[in-house]
Amino acid sequence: MLPKKYTEAMPHRLAAAIAFLAMAIAPLAGQTKSIPRTPDGHPDLQGVWTNATLTPLERPADLAGKATLTDAEAKTYEKKDLQSNTLDSDVESNFNKATGGPGVGAYNNLFVDRGSQLARVDGLKRTSLIIDPPDGKIPPLTDAARQRTSGASRAFTRYDSVKDRPLSERCIIGFGSTSGPPMLPVLYNNNYEIVQTPNAVMILVEMVHDIRVIRINGTHKPADIRQLLGDSIGRWEGDTLVVDTTNFTGKTRFRGSSENLHVIERFRRVDAHTILYRATVDDPATYTKPWTLEYPFLATAGPVYEYACHEGNYAMPDILGGARKLETEGRQ
Repeated sequence: MLPKKYTEAMPHRLAAAIAFLAMAIAPLAGQTKSIPRTPDGHPDLQGVWTNATLTPLERPADLAGKATLTDAEAKTYEKKDLQSNTLDSDVESNFNKATGGPGVGAYNNLFVDRGSQLARVDGLKRTSLIIDPPDGKIPPLTDAARQRTSGASRAFTRYDSVKDRPLSERCIIGFGSTSGPPMLPVLYNNNYEIVQTPNAVMILVEMVHDIRVIRINGTHKPADIRQLLGDSIGRWEGDTLVVDTTNFTGKTRFRGSSENLHVIERFRRVDAHTILYRATVDDPATYTKPWTLEYPFLATAGPVYEYACHEGNYAMPDILGGARKLETEGRQ
């Protein structure tokens, strides 16, 4: 039996421990309350968001083995990236080498919306959107996928019909998987508007005004019903919206994927200004193993601009007209 002085002190020590625990929990409770919620209690994902970032999908070779950068290292990287990819004046920039600009009427910086910083997650700047595999690289393609993508590359050089041209060139869906899934940042128009109800979540994508409708607690459509953006079913796991997407078409071809592509996305609102987005890509017919990307969507004032892609699209008749001209000259 403990001496009386110890037993008398125990209630005071217990009270002190409880008070300390309450102080430790209080900030966490405050963080939870700071997340906007809908009337049904789920985190409110609504608003206008941007996923523009300088962080590339895959980790650059010169940053191999370095998943994150210090703020000082990131500042140096960001400055170099912005300087080397300007479209306005530097003819030798990477973008101008690829597009033939700026002296031939290509894009200039007015059109660019790549952001100005690397993606920051858990306080650290990321060097790649891909977090798994740890090397920040897309896993190797399967043998079947290499053959399939080789055929797709040959098809890209066909100019017999509008239908031979890529979906983004035809203004059907945005290029670079901007609408997803998985949703990726691209050269410009990286804004998204989310509208949320208890039964559905709608994501309006600025580029080509694509629309994704995620049905909450629904069931997937029959396997013979295929959609360009897949069939998305959502469910809440705590404060995280988990979205399961299947039923893609063979035309979507996300980085050479098959129609059996399976994407699982997670949307977690970590504070009033940030949604942490994570997506796992699984397609055994294309990749030797699944891979995962993660980065933040940041709140923005917007607006989401109208993307008038098809109207006044001189590129398509010019592309096909150029092909007909070459044919009349006996050139293929």
